[in-house]
Amino acid sequence: MAENITTKTVTLTGGDEAVQLLGKQDRHFSLIEEKFDVRLIPKGHELIIEGQVEDVDLLSAMFQELLSHIRKGHMLTGREFEYALKLTGQGNIKSIRSLFSDLILVTPRGKQIRPKTIGQKQYLEAIRSYDIVLSIGPAGTGKTYLALAMAVDALKRKQVQRLILTRPAVEAGEHLGFLPGDFQEKVDPYLRPIYDGLYDLLGMDVFQKYREKGIIEIAPLAYMRGRTLDDSFVILDEGQNATSEQMKMLLTRLGFGSKAVVTGDVTQVDLPGGRYSGLEEASRILSDIEGIGVIYLTDKDVVRHPLVQSIIKAYEAFDQARGRGRHEKENQAQ
Repeated sequence: MAENITTKTVTLTGGDEAVQLLGKQDRHFSLIEEKFDVRLIPKGHELIIEGQVEDVDLLSAMFQELLSHIRKGHMLTGREFEYALKLTGQGNIKSIRSLFSDLILVTPRGKQIRPKTIGQKQYLEAIRSYDIVLSIGPAGTGKTYLALAMAVDALKRKQVQRLILTRPAVEAGEHLGFLPGDFQEKVDPYLRPIYDGLYDLLGMDVFQKYREKGIIEIAPLAYMRGRTLDDSFVILDEGQNATSEQMKMLLTRLGFGSKAVVTGDVTQVDLPGGRYSGLEEASRILSDIEGIGVIYLTDKDVVRHPLVQSIIKAYEAFDQARGRGRHEKENQAQ
Protein backbone atom coordinates (compact mmCIF):
# COMPACT_ATOMS: atom_id res chain seq x y z
CA MET A 1 0.00 0.00 0.00
CA ALA A 2 2.92 2.34 0.60
CA GLU A 3 3.39 3.00 -3.11
CA ASN A 4 -0.14 4.50 -3.20
CA ILE A 5 0.71 7.07 -0.52
CA THR A 6 1.64 10.60 -1.62
CA THR A 7 1.80 14.13 -0.23
CA LYS A 8 0.91 17.54 -1.60
CA THR A 9 1.42 20.98 -0.07
CA VAL A 10 -1.04 23.87 -0.12
CA THR A 11 0.50 27.27 0.61
CA LEU A 12 -1.54 29.82 2.56
CA THR A 13 -0.77 33.53 2.68
CA GLY A 14 -2.23 34.30 6.10
CA GLY A 15 -4.31 33.32 9.09
CA ASP A 16 -7.61 34.42 7.52
CA GLU A 17 -7.19 31.92 4.68
CA ALA A 18 -6.40 29.20 7.21
CA VAL A 19 -9.56 29.95 9.23
CA GLN A 20 -11.79 29.90 6.15
CA LEU A 21 -10.25 26.70 4.77
CA LEU A 22 -9.76 24.78 7.98
CA GLY A 23 -12.55 26.26 10.10
CA LYS A 24 -12.33 27.82 13.54
CA GLN A 25 -10.12 25.70 15.78
CA ASP A 26 -9.47 23.48 12.73
CA ARG A 27 -13.08 22.24 12.79
CA HIS A 28 -12.89 21.17 9.13
CA PHE A 29 -10.11 18.64 9.84
CA SER A 30 -12.52 16.06 11.21
CA LEU A 31 -14.96 16.59 8.33
CA ILE A 32 -12.20 15.99 5.79
CA GLU A 33 -10.68 12.99 7.51
CA GLU A 34 -14.13 11.37 7.86
CA LYS A 35 -14.68 11.48 4.09
CA PHE A 36 -11.16 10.96 2.74
CA ASP A 37 -8.30 8.63 3.51
CA VAL A 38 -5.82 11.41 4.29
CA ARG A 39 -3.96 13.11 7.12
CA LEU A 40 -3.71 16.90 7.28
CA ILE A 41 -0.50 18.37 8.70
CA PRO A 42 -0.40 22.18 9.30
CA LYS A 43 3.14 23.54 9.11
CA GLY A 44 3.43 27.31 9.39
CA HIS A 45 1.76 28.81 6.32
CA GLU A 46 1.63 25.42 4.65
CA LEU A 47 -0.89 22.61 4.79
CA ILE A 48 0.48 19.17 3.93
CA ILE A 49 -2.02 16.59 2.68
CA GLU A 50 -0.82 13.01 3.06
CA GLY A 51 -2.70 9.90 2.02
CA GLN A 52 -4.02 7.86 -0.88
CA VAL A 53 -3.11 9.39 -4.24
CA GLU A 54 -6.68 9.87 -5.49
CA ASP A 55 -7.89 11.48 -2.27
CA VAL A 56 -4.85 13.74 -2.00
CA ASP A 57 -5.27 14.90 -5.60
CA LEU A 58 -8.98 15.65 -5.08
CA LEU A 59 -8.44 17.58 -1.84
CA SER A 60 -5.49 19.52 -3.23
CA ALA A 61 -7.60 20.57 -6.23
CA MET A 62 -10.48 21.54 -3.91
CA PHE A 63 -8.26 23.66 -1.67
CA GLN A 64 -6.72 25.44 -4.66
CA GLU A 65 -10.17 26.14 -6.08
CA LEU A 66 -11.46 27.49 -2.77
CA LEU A 67 -8.33 29.59 -2.27
CA SER A 68 -8.77 31.20 -5.69
CA HIS A 69 -12.23 32.41 -4.65
CA ILE A 70 -11.15 33.49 -1.17
CA ARG A 71 -8.38 35.60 -2.73
CA LYS A 72 -11.00 37.30 -4.92
CA GLY A 73 -12.90 38.40 -1.82
CA HIS A 74 -15.26 35.47 -1.28
CA MET A 75 -15.96 35.00 2.44
CA LEU A 76 -16.22 31.23 2.66
CA THR A 77 -18.78 30.00 5.20
CA GLY A 78 -18.76 26.69 7.03
CA ARG A 79 -21.86 25.53 5.15
CA GLU A 80 -20.22 26.37 1.82
CA PHE A 81 -17.11 24.43 2.79
CA GLU A 82 -19.20 21.38 3.70
CA TYR A 83 -21.01 21.55 0.35
CA ALA A 84 -17.70 21.95 -1.51
CA LEU A 85 -16.38 18.90 0.35
CA LYS A 86 -19.47 16.94 -0.68
CA LEU A 87 -19.01 17.91 -4.34
CA THR A 88 -15.33 16.95 -4.13
CA GLY A 89 -16.26 13.52 -2.80
CA GLN A 90 -18.48 13.13 -5.87
CA GLY A 91 -15.58 14.12 -8.14
CA ASN A 92 -17.48 17.28 -9.10
CA ILE A 93 -14.95 20.02 -8.34
CA LYS A 94 -15.94 21.98 -11.47
CA SER A 95 -19.29 22.76 -9.86
CA ILE A 96 -17.49 24.58 -7.03
CA ARG A 97 -16.21 27.12 -9.53
CA SER A 98 -19.63 27.41 -11.13
CA LEU A 99 -21.31 28.11 -7.78
CA PHE A 100 -18.79 30.42 -6.15
CA SER A 101 -18.14 32.54 -9.24
CA ASP A 102 -21.83 33.42 -9.57
CA LEU A 103 -22.10 36.56 -7.43
CA ILE A 104 -25.57 38.10 -7.79
CA LEU A 105 -25.02 41.13 -5.59
CA VAL A 106 -23.58 42.37 -2.30
CA THR A 107 -26.05 43.65 0.30
CA PRO A 108 -25.56 46.97 2.15
CA ARG A 109 -24.20 44.95 5.08
CA GLY A 110 -21.59 43.30 2.86
CA LYS A 111 -23.32 39.93 2.56
CA GLN A 112 -22.46 38.19 -0.71
CA ILE A 113 -25.46 36.60 -2.41
CA ARG A 114 -24.57 33.48 -4.39
CA PRO A 115 -26.18 30.12 -5.13
CA LYS A 116 -25.30 27.61 -2.43
CA THR A 117 -26.28 24.40 -4.22
CA ILE A 118 -26.30 23.06 -7.78
CA GLY A 119 -30.10 23.22 -7.76
CA GLN A 120 -30.01 26.91 -6.81
CA LYS A 121 -27.48 27.56 -9.59
CA GLN A 122 -29.84 25.94 -12.12
CA TYR A 123 -32.67 28.07 -10.72
CA LEU A 124 -30.69 31.28 -11.29
CA GLU A 125 -29.74 30.21 -14.81
CA ALA A 126 -33.42 29.58 -15.55
CA ILE A 127 -34.33 33.09 -14.37
CA ARG A 128 -31.64 34.52 -16.63
CA SER A 129 -32.74 32.41 -19.61
CA TYR A 130 -36.55 32.48 -19.44
CA ASP A 131 -39.17 35.22 -19.17
CA ILE A 132 -41.36 33.05 -16.92
CA VAL A 133 -39.99 30.63 -14.33
CA LEU A 134 -42.00 28.35 -12.06
CA SER A 135 -39.92 27.30 -9.05
CA ILE A 136 -41.26 24.41 -6.97
CA GLY A 137 -39.57 23.10 -3.85
CA PRO A 138 -39.72 22.70 -0.08
CA ALA A 139 -39.15 25.37 2.55
CA GLY A 140 -35.59 26.59 2.99
CA THR A 141 -34.40 26.13 -0.59
CA GLY A 142 -34.03 29.88 -1.23
CA LYS A 143 -36.82 30.11 -3.81
CA THR A 144 -38.12 33.51 -2.73
CA TYR A 145 -34.88 35.08 -1.53
CA LEU A 146 -32.94 34.28 -4.70
CA ALA A 147 -35.81 35.54 -6.86
CA LEU A 148 -35.79 38.80 -4.87
CA ALA A 149 -32.01 39.07 -5.27
CA MET A 150 -32.30 38.61 -9.04
CA ALA A 151 -35.11 41.18 -9.14
CA VAL A 152 -33.07 43.76 -7.19
CA ASP A 153 -30.06 43.12 -9.45
CA ALA A 154 -32.22 43.59 -12.57
CA LEU A 155 -33.54 46.85 -11.13
CA LYS A 156 -30.04 48.15 -10.35
CA ARG A 157 -28.87 47.24 -13.85
CA LYS A 158 -31.93 49.09 -15.25
CA GLN A 159 -33.11 45.93 -17.00
CA VAL A 160 -36.55 46.63 -15.49
CA GLN A 161 -38.17 49.79 -14.14
CA ARG A 162 -40.05 48.34 -11.19
CA LEU A 163 -40.56 45.30 -9.00
CA ILE A 164 -44.05 43.84 -8.53
CA LEU A 165 -44.14 41.45 -5.59
CA THR A 166 -47.28 39.58 -4.64
CA ARG A 167 -48.72 36.72 -2.60
CA PRO A 168 -52.15 35.13 -2.39
CA ALA A 169 -53.80 36.25 0.88
CA VAL A 170 -55.37 32.81 1.32
CA GLU A 171 -54.36 32.55 4.95
CA ALA A 172 -56.19 35.80 5.67
CA GLY A 173 -59.36 34.72 3.85
CA GLU A 174 -62.55 35.33 5.76
CA HIS A 175 -60.62 36.46 8.84
CA LEU A 176 -59.26 39.57 7.10
CA GLY A 177 -62.17 41.80 8.09
CA PHE A 178 -61.64 41.12 11.78
CA LEU A 179 -58.05 42.33 11.80
CA PRO A 180 -57.36 45.93 12.98
CA GLY A 181 -56.23 48.73 10.66
CA ASP A 182 -56.75 49.66 7.02
CA PHE A 183 -56.47 47.14 4.20
CA GLN A 184 -52.69 47.51 3.81
CA GLU A 185 -52.19 46.97 7.54
CA LYS A 186 -54.43 43.91 7.38
CA VAL A 187 -52.46 42.20 4.59
CA ASP A 188 -48.95 43.28 5.63
CA PRO A 189 -48.46 40.27 7.97
CA TYR A 190 -48.96 37.93 4.99
CA LEU A 191 -46.42 39.85 2.92
CA ARG A 192 -43.84 40.04 5.73
CA PRO A 193 -41.41 37.46 4.24
CA ILE A 194 -41.10 39.65 1.13
CA TYR A 195 -40.48 42.77 3.23
CA ASP A 196 -37.80 40.97 5.25
CA GLY A 197 -35.97 39.83 2.13
CA LEU A 198 -35.98 43.32 0.61
CA TYR A 199 -34.81 44.94 3.86
CA ASP A 200 -31.82 42.61 3.77
CA LEU A 201 -31.05 43.11 0.07
CA LEU A 202 -31.61 46.88 -0.17
CA GLY A 203 -31.45 48.29 3.34
CA MET A 204 -34.40 49.96 5.05
CA ASP A 205 -33.85 53.48 3.67
CA VAL A 206 -33.52 52.46 0.01
CA PHE A 207 -36.47 50.11 0.31
CA GLN A 208 -38.70 52.87 1.73
CA LYS A 209 -37.57 55.31 -1.00
CA TYR A 210 -38.36 52.80 -3.75
CA ARG A 211 -41.79 52.07 -2.27
CA GLU A 212 -42.66 55.76 -2.01
CA LYS A 213 -41.69 56.29 -5.66
CA GLY A 214 -43.67 53.24 -6.80
CA ILE A 215 -40.52 51.47 -8.01
CA ILE A 216 -41.37 48.60 -5.64
CA GLU A 217 -44.97 47.50 -5.28
CA ILE A 218 -46.01 44.83 -2.79
CA ALA A 219 -49.64 43.78 -2.85
CA PRO A 220 -51.99 40.80 -2.59
CA LEU A 221 -52.53 38.83 -5.77
CA ALA A 222 -56.07 40.13 -6.22
CA TYR A 223 -54.63 43.61 -6.94
CA MET A 224 -53.05 42.38 -10.19
CA ARG A 225 -56.36 41.86 -11.99
CA GLY A 226 -56.98 44.05 -15.05
CA ARG A 227 -53.42 45.39 -15.26
CA THR A 228 -50.64 45.14 -17.85
CA LEU A 229 -47.21 44.84 -16.23
CA ASP A 230 -44.61 46.31 -18.61
CA ASP A 231 -40.86 46.60 -17.86
CA SER A 232 -41.38 44.81 -14.55
CA PHE A 233 -39.87 41.97 -12.58
CA VAL A 234 -42.89 40.16 -11.14
CA ILE A 235 -42.60 37.67 -8.27
CA LEU A 236 -45.53 35.60 -7.08
CA ASP A 237 -44.59 34.00 -3.77
CA GLU A 238 -46.48 31.07 -2.21
CA GLY A 239 -47.83 30.31 -5.68
CA GLN A 240 -49.21 26.95 -4.53
CA ASN A 241 -52.01 28.93 -2.86
CA ALA A 242 -53.07 30.65 -6.08
CA THR A 243 -56.14 29.15 -7.73
CA SER A 244 -56.06 28.10 -11.37
CA GLU A 245 -57.92 31.31 -12.29
CA GLN A 246 -55.54 33.51 -10.30
CA MET A 247 -52.46 31.88 -11.81
CA LYS A 248 -53.76 32.37 -15.33
CA MET A 249 -54.71 35.94 -14.48
CA LEU A 250 -51.23 36.83 -13.22
CA LEU A 251 -49.26 35.16 -16.01
CA THR A 252 -51.39 36.86 -18.66
CA ARG A 253 -50.71 40.30 -17.07
CA LEU A 254 -47.10 40.15 -18.26
CA GLY A 255 -46.22 42.95 -20.66
CA PHE A 256 -43.22 43.87 -22.81
CA GLY A 257 -39.79 43.84 -21.18
CA SER A 258 -41.05 41.92 -18.17
CA LYS A 259 -40.05 38.76 -16.34
CA ALA A 260 -42.07 36.67 -13.89
CA VAL A 261 -40.98 34.17 -11.24
CA VAL A 262 -43.55 32.06 -9.40
CA THR A 263 -42.38 30.22 -6.29
CA GLY A 264 -44.14 27.68 -4.12
CA ASP A 265 -44.24 24.35 -2.32
CA VAL A 266 -47.00 22.14 -3.74
CA THR A 267 -46.94 19.98 -0.59
CA GLN A 268 -48.23 22.92 1.47
CA VAL A 269 -51.46 23.99 -0.25
CA ASP A 270 -53.80 26.05 1.95
CA LEU A 271 -56.62 26.48 -0.57
CA PRO A 272 -60.05 25.82 0.96
CA GLY A 273 -62.29 22.96 -0.06
CA GLY A 274 -59.49 20.87 -1.52
CA ARG A 275 -59.15 23.16 -4.55
CA TYR A 276 -56.34 22.29 -6.95
CA SER A 277 -53.15 24.36 -6.77
CA GLY A 278 -52.73 26.81 -9.64
CA LEU A 279 -48.95 26.40 -9.46
CA GLU A 280 -49.09 22.62 -9.77
CA GLU A 281 -51.52 22.92 -12.67
CA ALA A 282 -49.40 25.56 -14.43
CA SER A 283 -46.27 23.39 -14.10
CA ARG A 284 -48.09 20.66 -16.03
CA ILE A 285 -49.77 22.84 -18.65
CA LEU A 286 -46.90 25.22 -19.45
CA SER A 287 -43.78 23.06 -19.14
CA ASP A 288 -43.39 22.53 -22.90
CA ILE A 289 -43.82 26.19 -23.90
CA GLU A 290 -40.65 27.84 -25.17
CA GLY A 291 -39.65 30.73 -22.93
CA ILE A 292 -41.06 29.16 -19.76
CA GLY A 293 -38.83 27.27 -17.34
CA VAL A 294 -39.96 24.90 -14.60
CA ILE A 295 -37.40 24.24 -11.86
CA TYR A 296 -37.78 21.66 -9.09
CA LEU A 297 -35.69 22.15 -5.95
CA THR A 298 -35.38 19.33 -3.42
CA ASP A 299 -34.29 18.69 0.16
CA LYS A 300 -30.70 18.64 -1.21
CA ASP A 301 -31.06 22.39 -1.85
CA VAL A 302 -32.20 23.29 1.68
CA VAL A 303 -29.84 25.91 3.12
CA ARG A 304 -31.41 26.31 6.55
CA HIS A 305 -30.53 24.37 9.69
CA PRO A 306 -29.30 20.83 8.79
CA LEU A 307 -32.29 19.36 10.63
CA VAL A 308 -34.66 20.92 8.06
CA GLN A 309 -33.49 18.41 5.44
CA SER A 310 -34.23 15.55 7.81
CA ILE A 311 -37.66 16.97 8.66
CA ILE A 312 -38.58 17.29 4.97
CA LYS A 313 -37.48 13.71 4.25
CA ALA A 314 -39.44 12.40 7.25
CA TYR A 315 -42.63 14.12 6.11
CA GLU A 316 -42.16 12.90 2.53
CA ALA A 317 -41.79 9.31 3.78
CA PHE A 318 -44.86 9.72 6.02
CA ASP A 319 -46.97 11.11 3.15
CA GLN A 320 -45.90 8.27 0.86
CA ALA A 321 -46.73 5.66 3.50
CA ARG A 322 -50.09 7.29 4.19
CA GLY A 323 -50.82 7.36 0.46
CA ARG A 324 -49.99 3.66 0.15
CA GLY A 325 -52.19 2.86 3.14
CA ARG A 326 -55.12 4.79 1.71
CA HIS A 327 -54.70 3.05 -1.65
CA GLU A 328 -54.69 -0.39 0.03
CA LYS A 329 -57.89 0.41 1.96
CA GLU A 330 -59.61 1.55 -1.23
CA ASN A 331 -58.61 -1.71 -2.97
CA GLN A 332 -59.93 -3.77 -0.04
CA ALA A 333 -63.22 -1.87 -0.11
CA GLN A 334 -63.62 -2.71 -3.79
